[in-house]
Amino acid sequence: MRQQLAVLIGVCGILCPVGQVGQLYAHHSFAAEYDDKQVIELKGTVTRFDWLNPHVRFYVDVKDASGKVTNWDLELMSPNTLTRAGWDSHALKVGDQVTVTAYKAKDGTNRANARGNVTLADGRKIFAGDAVGGDNR
Repeated sequence: MRQQLAVLIGVCGILCPVGQVGQLYAHHSFAAEYDDKQVIELKGTVTRFDWLNPHVRFYVDVKDASGKVTNWDLELMSPNTLTRAGWDSHALKVGDQVTVTAYKAKDGTNRANARGNVTLADGRKIFAGDAVGGDNR
């Protein structure tokens, strides 16, 4: 019996891609990091766009009323999920002006989870999904 279990575990290890295992360990709960009661709207300039697993991220310089610029780290869903919603690795470019509705990080840093639409300067909206509702309305 122990030998069969060892063989089964070995076969599963060979058949399971390493990237998938890494994603499982890296995944986190939305509620653990973000506050669904703290919704913010950010308007600014894209400074970086990372099309990577387990979550796509982009960074935006946001200017406050006094003129101070703060860089925000915005998390999206996985590349696979965003591809199904019409995104690709060129959806955002450095220099793009965007408006984003997002859920602030619980730790008070300049991080947020961007869900809903990302609106570009020309008015086009790119659907980013809904982490809180869990659907793709």
